[in-house]
Amino acid sequence: MRSGFFLFKQIRDYLYRINMKKIRAAITAVGGYLPEDRMTNADLEKIVDTNDEWITSRTGIKERRILKGEGQGSSVIAIEAVKQILEKRNINPDEIDLLICATTTPDYVFPATANVIADKCGLINAFSYDISAACSGFLYSLTTGSQFIETGKYKKVIVVGVDKMSSIINYEDRTTCIIFGDGGGAVLLEPTTEDLGIVDSILKSDGSGRKHLYQKAGGSVKPATVETVQNKEHSVYQEGQTVFKFAVTNMADVAYEIMERNSLGADDVAWLVPHQANKRIIDATRKRMGVSEDKVMVNIHKYGNTTNGTLPLCLWEYENQMKKGDNIILAAFGGGFTWGATYIKWAYDPK
Repeated sequence: MRSGFFLFKQIRDYLYRINMKKIRAAITAVGGYLPEDRMTNADLEKIVDTNDEWITSRTGIKERRILKGEGQGSSVIAIEAVKQILEKRNINPDEIDLLICATTTPDYVFPATANVIADKCGLINAFSYDISAACSGFLYSLTTGSQFIETGKYKKVIVVGVDKMSSIINYEDRTTCIIFGDGGGAVLLEPTTEDLGIVDSILKSDGSGRKHLYQKAGGSVKPATVETVQNKEHSVYQEGQTVFKFAVTNMADVAYEIMERNSLGADDVAWLVPHQANKRIIDATRKRMGVSEDKVMVNIHKYGNTTNGTLPLCLWEYENQMKKGDNIILAAFGGGFTWGATYIKWAYDPK
């Protein structure tokens, strides 16, 4: 009788420990998509007063992708990335609980681009919405999506980062047109009780920086008029030097801060996934963290700055080089100003 009670107590305690394990949100699949058309530095030389050496030395960019065609919005890119995920994991669309889309270039002012993506991917049981935080939007969305998993509320959440930046670029402004391209990616978040997944995030913002990087017209403060269109106020406006100084300091500092907060040394970090805004900002972040160049995901030379698309595109391209348990730091900086870093323990081996 006594031994039976003791066995029952052991089983009860074991089940209690299992149930009390912390749930984390793990990235279990990655998808990405890039338009076929390329705009090289040589192409830009024909449009604006610039040259390949000037662009490369200041940004590290050689070419960028452009989504062409009438009626082609950001959702076109995102839909392909989401479909990849569903196919990779052999998941029925109706299994997805939530889709969050980070974008600066939504298909419409409303409805949300996430609604369009969900509809065209057949996510009939998911609710969906957009997050706007400029280039930091994917990090903000990843952290938000992880909360729905960690509470146990949902089992499958897709987070998209996508932009068609060519739709808001003035190709007569050489300070901005050389930087941006079109593209995007997506990740699937699922629960895990292993020591994996999204461990920590530090997200920040400073609204006083909004005047240095923004779109002047098109919102409720300055609705579209013939004059705003003629003055090209619906394109990206950037005070490059001010933005660079703020970004190079804050993106590097927040990446280092999250390492310090989680007791990670440079040798503990397998990969840095930096926002692809400028090669010099990437290098400054790497040096602040103390990690070597071979640990940094870089594709800015091929795609430019795809804004919300840069981080998921990096994960997509480097997916087969990451291993289960790798410590990965994602870092971003965007207009607003917004910035942040996320620490992830990678959840699966290359397939």
